[in-house]
Amino acid sequence: MSLLRIDLISAVPDIFISPLQTSILKRAQDKQLVEIHVHNLHDYATDTYKHIDDTPFGGGAGMILQCEPIFACIEQLKAERTYDHIMYMSPDGQKFHQDMANSLSLCGNIIFLAGHYKGIDQRIRENLITSEISIGDYVVSGGELPALMIIDAIVRLIPGVLGDAESSLSDAFMNDGLLDCPHYTRPAKFRDLEVPEVLRSGNHELIKKWRLEKSIEKTKQLRPDLYKQYM
Repeated sequence: MSLLRIDLISAVPDIFISPLQTSILKRAQDKQLVEIHVHNLHDYATDTYKHIDDTPFGGGAGMILQCEPIFACIEQLKAERTYDHIMYMSPDGQKFHQDMANSLSLCGNIIFLAGHYKGIDQRIRENLITSEISIGDYVVSGGELPALMIIDAIVRLIPGVLGDAESSLSDAFMNDGLLDCPHYTRPAKFRDLEVPEVLRSGNHELIKKWRLEKSIEKTKQLRPDLYKQYM
């Protein structure tokens, strides 16, 4: 399996420091299962003061990330390798979902462009971006946190990243789009609260059936939209 390389482009790259050096993402990099490179847009600025944004044509509030630094950064990366996707985090992009994470985990090279301020020049979106992704119908200060969420969802699917090879396969949305079933651990009895007897039975076929039933029941109650698709 080829190594997944992820390039992150940002106006505020320090946001990535701690998350990329913690938990699953750090483990994946230490095992050399993924390569993650962070690029500071200010390094590609064309003026002495390292400006990367300007006021919008036509007036209005906010600042817009300029073409020059983003084109320079992405074109340099594309000159070095071929990318499967150049993704821009945007509230008007396609809603991110588990099937998308599964597909992206099989890629070789991906660029994530994290917008900031009011957004990016439209010419970047029309000429460089191949996919626009949203994590939900709301607005955050920049694309850095959404990019991290998507990267985490992708990286944990790569074989060898998680300690238990089956762990990611049993997550929510991995079983025909259903939510995950309830889970319990020791002790079997805590105060007056007991673990369902079926989970202590040792009957794996019965446990499997119970888990599926609970997943269906939970999905029907909490996400009727997913339940309708399942049915």
